[in-house]
Amino acid sequence: MSANPHPVDIHVGQRLRLKRTILGKSQESIGKEIGVTFQQIQKYERGINRMGASRLYDFAKSLGVQVSYFFEGFGDYVQAGAAELGMGEPDAAAFDHEHMNNRETLEVMRAYYRIKNPAVRKRIIDLIKAFAEENSNDKPAKAG
Repeated sequence: MSANPHPVDIHVGQRLRLKRTILGKSQESIGKEIGVTFQQIQKYERGINRMGASRLYDFAKSLGVQVSYFFEGFGDYVQAGAAELGMGEPDAAAFDHEHMNNRETLEVMRAYYRIKNPAVRKRIIDLIKAFAEENSNDKPAKAG
């Protein structure tokens, strides 16, 4: 067995940590739900321990996601036949996954998901987009 974790195991572990953190769940609480110790959760999140299919299913169920969630954003992973089934989506702009593990980003996402009113959530998204657009339109002043 190799001393280094496989890149897929690392990616799946990062996705596990991301979703768990967004939901505000501790390693201990997830462990209790699926019947493992928090130390095992730590090893899964770092990619040290590989997850079998049944364990991946348990995590997906506990976190309220599809199993495919854990593979999103990894290399060229694509569901075969998705376009033929009408499930294909146009390519999105490149996404900076580095910011997803930033504590500030996770705090914003957690707070956002605590908002129950869908209309308020939409207004917040619109506000953030407006600020982002305003910043992208700002041009540095010319030195004179």
